[in-house]
Amino acid sequence: MKLIHLSDLHLGKRVNEFSMVEDQKYILNEILKIIDQESPDGILLAGDLYDRPVPSAEAVQLFDSFLTRLAQRKIPVFAISGNHDSAERIAFGSHIMSDSGICMSPVYDGKTAKYCLKDSYGEVWIHLLPFIRPATVRHALEGEEDVEDIRTYQEAVLAAVKHMEIDRSQRNVLLAHQFVVGAMQCDSEEISVGGIDQIEAEVFRDFDYVALGHIHSPQNFKNGKMRYCGTPLKYSFSECGQKKSVTVVELKEKGTTEIREIGLLPLRDLRSIRGSYLEVSSREFYEDTNTEDYVRIILTDEDDVVDGMQKLRTIYPNLMQLEYDNQRTREAKEITEAQVAEEKSELEYFEEFFELQNNHPMLQEQR
Repeated sequence: MKLIHLSDLHLGKRVNEFSMVEDQKYILNEILKIIDQESPDGILLAGDLYDRPVPSAEAVQLFDSFLTRLAQRKIPVFAISGNHDSAERIAFGSHIMSDSGICMSPVYDGKTAKYCLKDSYGEVWIHLLPFIRPATVRHALEGEEDVEDIRTYQEAVLAAVKHMEIDRSQRNVLLAHQFVVGAMQCDSEEISVGGIDQIEAEVFRDFDYVALGHIHSPQNFKNGKMRYCGTPLKYSFSECGQKKSVTVVELKEKGTTEIREIGLLPLRDLRSIRGSYLEVSSREFYEDTNTEDYVRIILTDEDDVVDGMQKLRTIYPNLMQLEYDNQRTREAKEITEAQVAEEKSELEYFEEFFELQNNHPMLQEQR
């Protein structure tokens, strides 16, 4: 049984006010090419299909086109809602779409949907667990014993898994969108204060493979039985060093799971550039690079470049951030409220203020 695991498409996302829709359209086409080459038995979409609960029209159209092309290929699709999605909107039309092999997770009501695929080794059950919170589970299981004691995400997910119908003699695959303890995070993710949304990996011990979404960095748990496949695109500069990919999962006999990655090349990369203004603006520096990439430029000049952002965008049109790394920014001193002190001249006061801001005394010319 060959499955392709995707998650966190975040369709409609904007990064530093730049729309990523064109890049997302391109990468979905690249994913379809991989699907055609691999001929999988199913596609797993582990949540955060959209970037917001009420997605833009172009994001909905993009996802509709992607699902339509998968349905035309007669490849079953199994998708769940994530914390960025509206569970109700993702579930809309799910009964009708399932006739075309597009299986969307219903709103959690105490039960989870499951679907059966078959291969030469027997049955593979695909279980869909949408993103859940403790309040969601308390409401869904209202009236059951101890349900009001469910206060943490760990307790909520544990209760949801206990209510699943799992035949442990068969191979079972779970789609989930939660934060497993120990997962490495990126700046583009929503972070809960104090890690209250974390759950232990042991909660999912009854599954042969857990297709996880929510964390944007690709990583494995439990010897590959659990995996975050990561986002198909970079959505923050903390992800500059990552290589995005599609995860291919092959389930053989019970207890044997193989995972491999197929790299994805974006329309425009997201990367960080460092150097002085003269360096990063010289033709020798950028002529062998894709200047259309989304970039953050860190200038090492001691003095700010006047209209630096506008000037550099003539070379790097998709410049997202301009920062400085110099003596002033590295040793920034706090400027506190005025204090009663001995009488000083206006120039002396200004010199003190200047040094606090810039971490070096005024030059004679500046005086």
